Amino acid sequence: MTDTQIVLKNEQATEQLARMLAASTQAGDALLLTGPLGAGKSVFARAFLRCFCKDDTLEVPSPTYTLVQTYQAPACTVSHFDLWRLGGPDELEELGWDDARDGVVLVEWPERLEDLTPPEALHIGFTVRADGVRTVHLHGWGDRLKGAALSASFPA
Repeated sequence: MTDTQIVLKNEQATEQLARMLAASTQAGDALLLTGPLGAGKSVFARAFLRCFCKDDTLEVPSPTYTLVQTYQAPACTVSHFDLWRLGGPDELEELGWDDARDGVVLVEWPERLEDLTPPEALHIGFTVRADGVRTVHLHGWGDRLKGAALSASFPA
């Protein structure tokens, strides 16, 4: 299982990482984004969705109030979940979680999934250090992600 930490010097680096991961994503995948407010989750999600959907001008509103936004990409449907306001995993059924898993799911605040957390998911943890530097920790997807190659793309 890949376990990689990368320093993200700016928003462009976050967007670059999102595009690199979008190129490796396929139907059935889950990307789980964790981290504090302002750490880069929304920047990542917007860049990922635009790349995966092959539309640089795609409007990507935050799903904070709707809980889920769905996009039709050339490869499959992508569902962007923001579970911040979710009462519990039982509410996911109403949001179409099971059907969404046939495509790609991008989930902010995935700790609210509890037992529904896909075991094969890519965990993407954003942090902001005391000096303001943002880092991301990638865990999952086994051989699909080459940790050394990813790290080399983002020199510290």
